[in-house]
Amino acid sequence: MTDNVPTGLIAILRGVRSDEVLDIAEGIVAAGFSAIEVPLNSPDPLDSITALVKRYGDQVQIGAGTVLTADQVRECQQVGARIIVAPDTDRDVISTALELGLTPYPGAATPTEAFAAIKAGATKVKLFPSTAVGISGLKAWSEVLPTGTELFPVGGVGADNAAEWRQAGAAGLGLGSSLYRRGDRPDDVHDRAEAIASAWAKAH
Repeated sequence: MTDNVPTGLIAILRGVRSDEVLDIAEGIVAAGFSAIEVPLNSPDPLDSITALVKRYGDQVQIGAGTVLTADQVRECQQVGARIIVAPDTDRDVISTALELGLTPYPGAATPTEAFAAIKAGATKVKLFPSTAVGISGLKAWSEVLPTGTELFPVGGVGADNAAEWRQAGAAGLGLGSSLYRRGDRPDDVHDRAEAIASAWAKAH
């Protein structure tokens, strides 16, 4: 584990299988990540979330990604998910998550979408895809969004640019393919998680 436990780092385990998810997650938790999300377009995602909650739910926040409907929010809540990550800004998804005591991370690619998410009650916004918004875009958004809004770049972020994003004001990062790709070995994922966490911590 890094000396300064990082906050705001979210592991995105797209494509992970329920029979491997605990081995993959072990190194991510050890590296000090704050949350793990299993996208709902992965194999047996609710089984993976259930297993993660049972093993690591008292250490990191466990949740679901690619959540598109209010019904999916309810299904995720029933298996112990605490965070709901979406690729878009859907008022029903946001409001249902909040009603159930979950934390929504709606996705926004424009300031208009970000404001819509905030008006629906979200305080954490997923900058997606962050490569389209860019560092300068994040800084500009931060100037106009309400105080307390937290921005989480997702897509194209990794150990090589984690520090730059943090210095620009990102509250955290969502790490997908730069951390885990389907079929990766747990040791390789752990090494990447440590590299990302270290880069993030040093930027503080």
